[in-house]
Amino acid sequence: MGWSKPLRLHLGVLVVASLLCTSMPIIWLAFSRGSEAAVSAGVQQMRGMSLRLIEGYRNTLEGGMEAAALASTLPQLASPPPQDIKAKQDFFLEVLRNVPNATSVYTGYPDGSYLQVINTARQDTRRTLAAPDGTAFAIRTIAGRQSADVVSTLQFLDGETRPIGERKVDYASFDPRQRPWYQSVVQDGMPVSVGPYVAGTLGVPTLTIAAPMRDDAKVVVGINIHLETISRLLDARGISPRARAYIIDAGDDLIAHSNPDIMSRIIAIWSRTAGTLDATANGFETSIETVARLRRDPAFANGGLARIELDGESHLVQIAPVSVSGLFKGSTAVIIVPMEDLVAEANRLLLHNLLIAAGLVLAGVAASVLLSRMVSRSLYRLADEARRIGDLDVGEKAVSHSLITEINTLATALAASRHAISQFALYVPREVVRRIVSPGGRAVVKATRQDVTVLFTDIRDFTAISEQHSPEDVVDTLSAYFELLNTIAERHGGTVVQYLGDSIFVMWNAPVEDPAHAEHGCRCALAMRAAIDGLNDENARNGRPELITRFGLHTGPAVVGSFGAASRQQYTAMGDTINVASRLEGLNKEFGTSILTSAAIHDAVGNRFGFRPLGLVQVKGRAEKVDLWELVGESGGDGNSSQGA
Repeated sequence: MGWSKPLRLHLGVLVVASLLCTSMPIIWLAFSRGSEAAVSAGVQQMRGMSLRLIEGYRNTLEGGMEAAALASTLPQLASPPPQDIKAKQDFFLEVLRNVPNATSVYTGYPDGSYLQVINTARQDTRRTLAAPDGTAFAIRTIAGRQSADVVSTLQFLDGETRPIGERKVDYASFDPRQRPWYQSVVQDGMPVSVGPYVAGTLGVPTLTIAAPMRDDAKVVVGINIHLETISRLLDARGISPRARAYIIDAGDDLIAHSNPDIMSRIIAIWSRTAGTLDATANGFETSIETVARLRRDPAFANGGLARIELDGESHLVQIAPVSVSGLFKGSTAVIIVPMEDLVAEANRLLLHNLLIAAGLVLAGVAASVLLSRMVSRSLYRLADEARRIGDLDVGEKAVSHSLITEINTLATALAASRHAISQFALYVPREVVRRIVSPGGRAVVKATRQDVTVLFTDIRDFTAISEQHSPEDVVDTLSAYFELLNTIAERHGGTVVQYLGDSIFVMWNAPVEDPAHAEHGCRCALAMRAAIDGLNDENARNGRPELITRFGLHTGPAVVGSFGAASRQQYTAMGDTINVASRLEGLNKEFGTSILTSAAIHDAVGNRFGFRPLGLVQVKGRAEKVDLWELVGESGGDGNSSQGA
């Protein structure tokens, strides 16, 4: 029955089902409540972190804005360098100390003069400026652009603001009046935010806050913040390891990102274009298109939380404007956190509870296994013995014992069956026995017509050998001989159908189908002849007689199946093919050969074996002559040299 299962499985399923019905609802309730609490806590943490993140970003911009506003009131900055140069430098150095995220602070003048103090803490900044070792600040000065004696230098200071080097630089390639921050302030006459754009001195992407001098609107003070500094300010990993934050401008273009790799690619694009942000930067962040729609929705534009699907995973997103005192209008900070990260603790709790439940289930399974082991182990062992009997593995074994009387009775019956079949297999070909005891065994009983290859063997002068040796020696010699030939026949796929005195009858392609039955028959005959030569060497050493064997091999149609009375049958083959094979074996005596075959065998195996033609021969009991061939060997050996002999 197809639905039947082992006893231990039934007991295990019963125990496991009862445990699962009890524990799973409790575990699921705890998980759902825990997930809700975890999401709620994660949302609160996300709100707090986003406020701190945005506040840090705004503080940086406000610090720059305040520094620019303060600088715009200082009278020392109104006059172009080199006037009051020391006071200007000292003030700018103090600004950089108090606004650590600023990369430089500078002033541009309507006559083309320029003063810039640069923080060289960044390695790429020192490399761009070719600054000497120990440089902490660099001062770029352009003075007297309208005179014949233009001053354009780059001075390097250490951490104590002591000069450690100076060199002249080209002034013609840089004019502050052509920079976007100068032009925007002069045009609007008020503080402006500019960027991102590529800084002229350092050649890096930057944001700028610039303001006009109070007493002269054409003198402009500016402070730069590197885009990578903005990226560091956006670090959102305090919310979760995979949380990310970024800034987009009014045109929905990606400006800065918390992921260093993405930020590096954004900076690389800016460094190449040296102009407007390339739209391909948006391809670095898959959520921008969704965020662009959300920030136009009043429900989310000012810090509301939204749940979105990205790359097949649910995320929480928070959007907040980051303009400062009217500057950087349209800029928006975005924080995105995978929901999976927020419920990670709930998932860990679920896993913990599931492990406990699994432990209980395993304990229940173990109990059910122990309960059924006494029965099922014995039943499995008996089933295995039954399968072995079906495969004719019928060697004698000890009878299985169990504490259950019925199992002992079944084991005794199987032992009796094993013994009966083992005795049966001694008298009937093993493959025939296997088919008879199989569920479809009736197919073997019915005689059918089919092509077979037949081999007959006979020992020369066996009668004389029997007369010259004791019956015991003859039996021992013949037993070893038959065991050898039987093993070789089975190895080559043949079935030993019958032992006829000192002869054996071997058949191929029945009962097991064998498309290459003629080839296997030839190879078996050659192997038997070689093996008998080895056996004769051993017989000579033991004083036993030499056995000279003759072989007859033929292929053709025959009727194969079980023949005999209703109460006693024998598996064999009948027909002209069988008779011809038997007669060919006998003809070896006349031709002085060892293996004779018919033309049917020669034609069936082609050139894979070597043959010697003997011509047409009249066979006893047959009207037609038989085209006779001697099988010499396999091709490549003696057979090739004898083919035409």
